[in-house]
Amino acid sequence: MPTRHTSPRRRRALAALTAVPLVTAALAVTAPSATAVSTTVVISEAYGGGGNSGAPFRSDFVELANRSGAAVDLSGWSLAYYSASGTTAQTTPLSGSIAAGGRYLVKQADGASATAPALPTPDATGTVPMSSSGARVALRDASGGEVDLLGWGSATTFEGAPAGATSNTTSVARRDICSDTDNNAGDFVVGAPTPQSSTTPVTTCEGGEEPPVDEPETIAQIQEAAHLSPLDGQRVNGVEGVVTAVSRNGFWMQSTTPDDDPATSEAILVYTRTAPTATVGDTVSVDGAVDEFRPGGSSGWDNLTTTQVVGPRVTVTGTAPVPAPVVLGEDRTAPQQSVDAADPKNVEYDGAEFRPERDAIDFYESLEGMRLGVRDATAVGPTNSYGELPVVPGSGVQATRTAWDGVVYSGYDRPNTMRVILDDYLTGALPAADQGDTLPGLVTGVLDYDFGNFKLHVQEQPTVVDGPAQREVAPVQRDRELSVASFNVENLAPTNPQEKFDRLAAQVVTNLRSPDVIAVEEVQDDNGAVDDGTVDSTATTDKLAAAILAQGGPRYTAHWVNPKDKADGGQPGGNIRNVLLVRADRDVDVITRDAGDTEHEALVETRRKGKRTEPYLTTSPGRVDPTNPAFESSRKPLVTELRYRGESVFVIAVHLSSKGGDDPLFGRWQQPVRSSEDDRHAQARAVRSFVDDLLEADSQAKVVVAGDVNDFEFSQTADILVDTLEGSGSTALTDLPRTLPAGERWTYVFDGNSQVLDHILLSPSLVTREKVNGPWRPGKHKHGEPVFRYDIVHTNAAFSDQDSDHDPQVVHLDLKK
Repeated sequence: MPTRHTSPRRRRALAALTAVPLVTAALAVTAPSATAVSTTVVISEAYGGGGNSGAPFRSDFVELANRSGAAVDLSGWSLAYYSASGTTAQTTPLSGSIAAGGRYLVKQADGASATAPALPTPDATGTVPMSSSGARVALRDASGGEVDLLGWGSATTFEGAPAGATSNTTSVARRDICSDTDNNAGDFVVGAPTPQSSTTPVTTCEGGEEPPVDEPETIAQIQEAAHLSPLDGQRVNGVEGVVTAVSRNGFWMQSTTPDDDPATSEAILVYTRTAPTATVGDTVSVDGAVDEFRPGGSSGWDNLTTTQVVGPRVTVTGTAPVPAPVVLGEDRTAPQQSVDAADPKNVEYDGAEFRPERDAIDFYESLEGMRLGVRDATAVGPTNSYGELPVVPGSGVQATRTAWDGVVYSGYDRPNTMRVILDDYLTGALPAADQGDTLPGLVTGVLDYDFGNFKLHVQEQPTVVDGPAQREVAPVQRDRELSVASFNVENLAPTNPQEKFDRLAAQVVTNLRSPDVIAVEEVQDDNGAVDDGTVDSTATTDKLAAAILAQGGPRYTAHWVNPKDKADGGQPGGNIRNVLLVRADRDVDVITRDAGDTEHEALVETRRKGKRTEPYLTTSPGRVDPTNPAFESSRKPLVTELRYRGESVFVIAVHLSSKGGDDPLFGRWQQPVRSSEDDRHAQARAVRSFVDDLLEADSQAKVVVAGDVNDFEFSQTADILVDTLEGSGSTALTDLPRTLPAGERWTYVFDGNSQVLDHILLSPSLVTREKVNGPWRPGKHKHGEPVFRYDIVHTNAAFSDQDSDHDPQVVHLDLKK
């Protein structure tokens, strides 16, 4: 059984921010608010949505509470309100007194709704129209001294960290009026407003006096062997370490006297909000509040947290050498799995096993904030527009590699955990790098977490040495072959620079060798993302066809069905659709029919041709099952009937729903939930059903399904299309990426994982020279030698100067069997 690292959960005494500096005051870094813990009156609730739409009360309000054991005279006291980033206060005078354990309600401005319920009878009344989402409120005594401060939402001043954002129907309320840790994020919770006044029964708090300063904590005690600190929301004092890196609003510090437990990180981020004065190499002592910060705001629910000290008082005590980095792959090596597949869980739940020796997500957590190094790293993806570069160590990587030393994502249980994302947060833009480029020597930085990934903030610009990656060229097409390609051109619109059209056209002509037919995905309407009701894409396709001609290529004709405005997903206003480009100089005829259906739905009908029955489309080009709920707000498949040298060929261009909304590989939920795949499964069934209609009409029908499936070759989506999962397998399609060696199976690179998203699938009659049942498999020639030649042409995904984020693919089909 694995060892679970635990330690007793301690209740810390709340430490005041009154520590005596060890050096001159000029060396101290003070937080935005250094208000000591209030031992008497505290702000207990704030609400700014009064009288707005859906509001449960007519008025805004601020509620106070007395956590002491004696009544407090409020004569001369005031409540100052500031907008989230404002500098001018709107002040409400207070009067009377507040009983021990009692409440005091300050009514502010009414909203527009006169029918919303009134507040309980207030104890003071102001006229301030408060923000419904975030602001700042300061409680001041008769001398003008600040007794308590609350910042919430997007407030720029607060205690520790701001409390959560509110709405018309929610307020921020103190979790426990008897507790004040000077950390708004920890002290307050967002919920339904519950205004209480002096008529409310009192709450007796034990003590109430400012507690004594406790013994210092170590960084390891704060971090613990867990994803969440046991001291989250509590104040700590005397936390010592040496500054290892400095950002614009904080710094990382690491212990110079680490414990013997590799499961506890020895470093932590100190969030100062403004530029710190401590520098790398300074030894510091820090007082503040522990906070688990979850990056990404409201959209970052799936992210892990990072442990921070917020609202700090920082005292520089001297200087010291920074600790040597932990070199990944040498000093410590990440396990091969994120979390054991047999142990699904929220890694943050209380009591979750923490196993850095077994689970990579715990391994990196145990190094959070520490100095790490990667020696002789290899880039496994290109430098992206966010200044990130995914790399793996130069040795010891156990994974399927591409020809250019990328890492292939070949299964849900093989997430390639040795990937590290280098980030430019501390250095400025990283050098442009392509997959397979190397970074000689030791690249060092501090380990952070953001957007679902652990990231190494490098502290010096690395050197990049060019690797073997060169844009590929497809095989030469033979005279008897029909070539069909697929190419996602990433939101192509006439408003894009001419250079994008020219470079895409060069790929079509030079790298793909001008295929006969191209299924093109992500073609936008004639004014791109401008949302004015335009749906036609003639200008877009004409501009692309002209660019191909200008590159010395053939003339292509474009065929598509205009979507309804904003009905097919993608970039708002762009109305992306699938388009079929067909060479005009080859023996490829596009069969055009229109059944008059307003949805342009293509159905399969049959007719006699000699002794055979052959299928045909009622509408061509047409759309596959366009009213199916599975395709709501998603691209409808485009099916076109072609005629090549007397042979009918049906090409279905697909672009299934994206992976948006899936859990990240290194998120809090393990194993990651792939919530988006339900839509793709339903869409794949619709496409598969259409293919079945064709094959039922003629088992030897020649069908090509090509495009952006947005799922892996080992996925259930691909299995549904192939029909080995839910069907008999006798009419199974052959998924061409599966026919390639493992190291060649990739059309896209995401966070350093080379993976298949784009597919071409063939019906049985296009696979071998013999009549077949079932898909062709490499190395198993019981159905005869294949009569197709398939290639993923790597021209984009591995390169930092990519023209699209997808690689195109092409298949050459020998129809003369």
